[in-house]
Amino acid sequence: MRPGARTWGLLPVALAVALAGTLLSGCSDQGGDRDTAVNKPAEDRWRPRPGLAWQWQLNGKVDPTAADVPVYDIDGFENDAEDVDRLHRDGRKVICYVNVGAWEDYRPDKDAFPHSVLGGRNGWQGERWLDIRQLSLLRPLMERRFDMCRKKGFDAVEPDLVEAYTEDTGFPLTARDQLRYNRMIAAIAHERGLAVGLKNDLAQIPDLVDTFDFAVNEQCAEYGECAKLTPFIKAGKAVFHVEYTESTDRFCPTSRKLGLSSMRKKWELGTWRKAC
Repeated sequence: MRPGARTWGLLPVALAVALAGTLLSGCSDQGGDRDTAVNKPAEDRWRPRPGLAWQWQLNGKVDPTAADVPVYDIDGFENDAEDVDRLHRDGRKVICYVNVGAWEDYRPDKDAFPHSVLGGRNGWQGERWLDIRQLSLLRPLMERRFDMCRKKGFDAVEPDLVEAYTEDTGFPLTARDQLRYNRMIAAIAHERGLAVGLKNDLAQIPDLVDTFDFAVNEQCAEYGECAKLTPFIKAGKAVFHVEYTESTDRFCPTSRKLGLSSMRKKWELGTWRKAC
């Protein structure tokens, strides 16, 4: 996520949600080059198609009345099973936001992360990059988080910060490291019957479009990159896209042409939205 797009992370976060799920056996650090897990059949999990309207609220408890749209993307820790069930009763699919690329000192599982996986600060209050090369240490932690999403009834996950190899993390991460980690993350979601979205990471879309069920993108219009998302659209997979500073008059015509599910949001990712 580019600077400014996670201002909501500076806000106080409720620590009332306890993690669920048991610790599953991890894979070796050499694993993850391909999906080794036995995934559920594709028809058993949600497959969002291009053009679906969505709401993205990561700041606080979800407001189910804020937008009359079929998809809500909300914070997995700050919302409980009752919140997800309310959205389901309204006929909506619900995506679970989870940070998989950075440690957050305001999450209830903060003490479960070994010091050896914590890198430099990523520019957001209380966050440090994770050493994504250490798959055997990180996999069980991410499994627990995705178990939480599944047990709360979410349909999908939005794993954040999955392009750490392009950042100054304090670790010598490579593109290959990122591919292995991202494929592992997708496998963990699929094992639980959850759809999974590729967040940004445009350079690796050709390698990952077959692994992920949809894409989430920020600011592709501002940076002139939206055409790079077309492999998802051509594969019949939704691209949930948001801009922060561009006016809808500027990016919506291109978004409609490309088949993106686009809207404008404010930095804090509250309830306000202006859709194409």
